[in-house]
Amino acid sequence: MKKRNVIMLALLTIGVGIAELSSLCVWAQTSDAQSAIAKSVGTIKSVSGNTLTLSPTSGPEVPVTVESNARILRIAPGDKDLKNATSIQLGDLKVGDLVRARGHATAKGIDALEIVVISSSTIDAVKEQVRQDWQKRGVGGLVDSVDIASGNVKLSILGLTGKKILIVQTSKSTVVHRYSPESAKPEDAKLVTLQDIQVGDQLRARGNRNPDGTEMTAEEIYTGVFPQFAAVVKSIDAGAGIVSVQDLTTKKTVQVKITADSQLHKIPPEMAQGFAMGLKARMPPGTPGAAPKSGGGSAPPPAAQANGSAPAGGGAGWRRGGGGPPDLSRMLSRLPASTLAELDLKKGDALYILATEGTPTGARTAITLLSGVEPILQAAPNASQAMMLTPWTLGGAPGGDAAQ
Repeated sequence: MKKRNVIMLALLTIGVGIAELSSLCVWAQTSDAQSAIAKSVGTIKSVSGNTLTLSPTSGPEVPVTVESNARILRIAPGDKDLKNATSIQLGDLKVGDLVRARGHATAKGIDALEIVVISSSTIDAVKEQVRQDWQKRGVGGLVDSVDIASGNVKLSILGLTGKKILIVQTSKSTVVHRYSPESAKPEDAKLVTLQDIQVGDQLRARGNRNPDGTEMTAEEIYTGVFPQFAAVVKSIDAGAGIVSVQDLTTKKTVQVKITADSQLHKIPPEMAQGFAMGLKARMPPGTPGAAPKSGGGSAPPPAAQANGSAPAGGGAGWRRGGGGPPDLSRMLSRLPASTLAELDLKKGDALYILATEGTPTGARTAITLLSGVEPILQAAPNASQAMMLTPWTLGGAPGGDAAQ
């Protein structure tokens, strides 16, 4: 008996991450030619009378006709026993619900005798729980080393005041994902093993830390390569959404693709200057570019206002902990999103770019692209470090160390 099985991963508890939210139960999608019984799992794209259109995680859409005698059950995420399911009506099904349809295979799709559903509202609630848990117990940084024998990853968490080391301990139960070279979306990440984590990766982990915060027992890990670099514009193809730039460090030409998911911001001059002054004010005395000492210490920058927002660069609202170095992510949260046309880029304009790794023959996709950064890049030797951005978001940057 020949069968085709596609196993969909499960989010059984909050301990598994957002990449599995589209597959909340361990359901098999199969087709058996001899018995003419078919199963399909997917999200409801449309509902018309007794016909559903399902969008599986892969493959074409599946039309499903719900038979009049079909049983329709709602089940909670992680519950594998249909005895605990609740009977509902066809009219209770909504676009966005995750369902498993089981019935007779037809030339057009499936005539369903059973529909098992997890409602979209439940999925949204689980997403929010996952997001909050990442903010509470997530951490992000750069991979210094990977010890396969011990299962430990040495992570550097960078900041203007130096770097902090965290040992991420893994086990057989740790779920490890690697981001796609062309996407920063968790749902596009692939399940991998510890051996696939590389030195230099940007990594975030979720789990419990020991009392002194030097070690974490990881439940889940996401890792990948996300280059970020200062560059100048060489040319722009607005129609194709491609910006050709020269990396200021490597002097190489890089093609950067702008998509609907790319976050584009233009930093106003007074805001960029305020941020630059904040950097200079916190540089050690005697460092080239550092602000002069005033009254025995570094004076904070003037409280220049930017569009009615908090003081540019040096304002407490932009500092980590209200008194640390300027926080670029917090500054960007105050800026409206822009389009490529609104940025009005010209040849020679300076940019700071966070992008996907890309393929050897393809363009890198912009995750974040900032213009108006000239004052920041000229401010101080540590300006590029101050502009370090994280590629991942779960409805907002993870809290704590991950936000750095």
